[in-house]
Amino acid sequence: MTDVAVQIPETSRRLDAIDRKILMVLQEDASLSVAEIGDRVGLSSTPCWKRIQRLEADGVILKRVALVDQNKIGLGISVFVSVESSDHSDAWLKKFAEAVSAMPEVMEFYRMAGDVDYMLRVVVADMQAYDIFYKKLISAVPLKNVTSRFAMEKIKSVTALPIPAVVAA
Repeated sequence: MTDVAVQIPETSRRLDAIDRKILMVLQEDASLSVAEIGDRVGLSSTPCWKRIQRLEADGVILKRVALVDQNKIGLGISVFVSVESSDHSDAWLKKFAEAVSAMPEVMEFYRMAGDVDYMLRVVVADMQAYDIFYKKLISAVPLKNVTSRFAMEKIKSVTALPIPAVVAA
């Protein structure tokens, strides 16, 4: 393991127990008032608001969003798409990343280690919509192999990250 792989980002060192409590509360319900968040973490409104602003400024809190039920808006199919490429050049990756990033069906996009090069999580309405997506994907850049795995049932899906406890120095 290299030093880079285990290096802790500077921001996470500055998170104290109250910051971590704020993050846990916000991950469960970002629509709470600052006063309510403060009550839950043991702060008055002003210091709580200042901490939230710092967490946003430091890039710890990326944004506040509404979580939408994909089935209730007609996107009932989740597909995990493994992609293998014969070309691993920077130019190919740039073109592929730009093409995939522009596809609204792609919810997540990862460069992988192991037997596949890239993994995508895709949501679509039906098989016809997936076929249209698939054709768009394979026409974007030359690909060695594309394997699609269709989810039959979602067993667990959470958005709240497990906030690690403060480690005593």
